[in-house]
Amino acid sequence: MENHMSEQEALAGLKEALEALGNSMLKAEKEHEGIIQALPSAQRAACINLLHYLALRSEDLRDLQYHLHVKGLSSLSSAESHIHAQLTAILERLGKIPEHADSPCTYEQALKDMDQKAAALFGAKAEMLIPHIMATFDTAYADDYNAVKELLLSGMTVARINCAHDDESIWEKMIRNIQKASAETGIPCKIYMDIAGPKIRTRLKGKKKKKQKLELQEGERLLLVDSKKFPEEEGPARVIGCSMEGIIGQLKPGARVLFDDGIFECKVENIEDNIAVLTVTRISSPKPFLKEDKGINFPDSRLDISSLTDFDRACLPFIGRHADLVGYSFVRTAHDIVDLQAALTGDKVEKQPFIILKIETAEAVKHLPALLLESMKQPVFGVMIARGDLAIELGFERMSEIQEELVWICEAAHVPVIWATQVLETLNKSGLATRSEITDASYSALAECVMINKGKHIVEVITTLRDIFHRSGGHHVKKRYIFRPLNIAKEYIRS
Repeated sequence: MENHMSEQEALAGLKEALEALGNSMLKAEKEHEGIIQALPSAQRAACINLLHYLALRSEDLRDLQYHLHVKGLSSLSSAESHIHAQLTAILERLGKIPEHADSPCTYEQALKDMDQKAAALFGAKAEMLIPHIMATFDTAYADDYNAVKELLLSGMTVARINCAHDDESIWEKMIRNIQKASAETGIPCKIYMDIAGPKIRTRLKGKKKKKQKLELQEGERLLLVDSKKFPEEEGPARVIGCSMEGIIGQLKPGARVLFDDGIFECKVENIEDNIAVLTVTRISSPKPFLKEDKGINFPDSRLDISSLTDFDRACLPFIGRHADLVGYSFVRTAHDIVDLQAALTGDKVEKQPFIILKIETAEAVKHLPALLLESMKQPVFGVMIARGDLAIELGFERMSEIQEELVWICEAAHVPVIWATQVLETLNKSGLATRSEITDASYSALAECVMINKGKHIVEVITTLRDIFHRSGGHHVKKRYIFRPLNIAKEYIRS
């Protein structure tokens, strides 16, 4: 009898905990009622589900999940796309019908919504087990039709053109080759174009016509200045110029400054007369030479600079004529999205390509829920997890955790995801993949589309990816996640 009572008490505790979660979901929905009603009807269910999921993931559910699993019930994992419906189903199994049992979407409805949005972005799938494959174009493809045709035949379904490189004449040749190859093979191919975004680069002074480089040592001090502050002739040996004006004054002591894809890490000691005094804290290369025109990252600083540059705006008419998708580099806030959408509706832009939000900064990760809610004012959009830049900003050790969080939250919002950067990178460059790369590539099947960089062995990379996806079944079903709080969800709900 005692065991029977404890069993009843345990079930009652589960009901109470689940009802409390349901109430927190409904509270988040009610608080955002104005935002929900302002969205297109096609996005409202996804918006409500996202809010429900953020409310859920702002709590620590590990103990609850354990007890649900012990009782043979769903532990709420793998239900991101229809979380309220899943919670309601569990309560019904426990004999409790919630007061607000209506859910914004069932599993079947969520699956249909995601499939339709992915098809709008990337086209219809030829094989259900294979995510769409996006291949980055090299300059040589402008004059090599056969290479473009081979990419299509090997499995490319989206062609990526990076507007940070080449020019409109080269891009147009690439696009003509894509269209010709698509017509000849009968294989459809979407065109994706990245706008460049703000590029912050190193500037070193020295003799002209000579590639400059600066040897650095851990513990030494450097000066970071606006590039216009350099003297006309050769400057001081330990001074680095920043190509974008106005950055230095926005830095604070203690903030990190990263050079050359994070190889060189520095810390701001102080700011004097718009000059930042830096200390070199880490060098992750046996060759400690910082070169001209290398990237600079400020992961701890909130910079007041526009994500949409004058160059980007000049590219938009061409993109509007030719592209199906536009990648938004350096997007950080909801205002950035408003800015791009306004630019795309200008008189000079013939049609509006679908927007892909490139999540590549710490600020974009923090603001992801707000970015998704703002983007939902459009019927379809996507997210690219730009793992290369993101790893520099967040630290390589956090990437496994963060990329999963981004996939889960996008799934909750019914937003198709592009898994990008360094997929089978060693294979692409050398012709031989590492063991860890194969595992990583298999994991990319969680996304609706996988992007690969340009490289000598790009066709082999596409073939290998397709083989990996076939072998893994194209998706991960043997997984059970435990839910600790997500910082993204907690910060948004609390704010």
